[in-house]
Amino acid sequence: MEWWQAIILGTVQGLSEFLPVSSSGHLMIFKEILGADAEGFLDFTVTVHFATVLSTLIVFWAAIRKLLTGLLKFKYNDETDYIVKLLVSAIPVAIVGFAFKDQVEALFGENLTYVAYGLIATAVLLWFSDFAGKVIKARAGEKARNGITWWQALVVGIGQALAVAPGVSRSGTTIATGLIIGVRRDVMAQFSFLMVLLPIIGEQGLAILKAATGHGEAAGSVGFASLVLGFIFAFVSGLFACKAMVALVRRARLGWFSLYCLAVAILILVLT
Repeated sequence: MEWWQAIILGTVQGLSEFLPVSSSGHLMIFKEILGADAEGFLDFTVTVHFATVLSTLIVFWAAIRKLLTGLLKFKYNDETDYIVKLLVSAIPVAIVGFAFKDQVEALFGENLTYVAYGLIATAVLLWFSDFAGKVIKARAGEKARNGITWWQALVVGIGQALAVAPGVSRSGTTIATGLIIGVRRDVMAQFSFLMVLLPIIGEQGLAILKAATGHGEAAGSVGFASLVLGFIFAFVSGLFACKAMVALVRRARLGWFSLYCLAVAILILVLT
């Protein structure tokens, strides 16, 4: 992989990880556009994903520190309740990740046509969330502790589990699902990004373990300089995208991202 390819792909990962447009799908698209060597691409993907995890930790560090401080009081307070709901939301994706991830990857592979279908599904979900959330929220009744109920946390987690398909945005699916089932925008803006930390860290940890035990891809054509550049640009662009997306979820509609996903999907289907 060339250094300039690493810069572009790292930037794409950082932006698309938090914007509701599918980071995995965009990495596949830009890998094809740039003609990046597939050998060792898994190692590069692990590196840039780790960079976006760090950017999430920095953006939400105040909230994370508050949660950990509350948890260490060893009583069921608001912080403990929030953490337990985050764990509940991680159950579906953990089941899919451990039991069906290989089957899903074998089913879809790296076919850009499937990415297009996933982007269309993301577009429909984002568009629907702008209109359905208010209707369902009106029937939701009283506010739950921390602004989200147990069943809402589980349903949002199911949405995240479905986002393993290529082209389906993880952040877009969780945010849209939360809005559709009546979670307030301000609550969902934080919960959606914190809930993905556990599965992303777990997924990258498994990838690193596979590489260390010789079951992953070899680094091959991805040199150290490319990994470093990819990491830096994914981290910096991830900081920007994470802060921007939190602000957008709290105040703006997601319909514009829906149009973008639909446009990219049509281009893929026309050109491939």
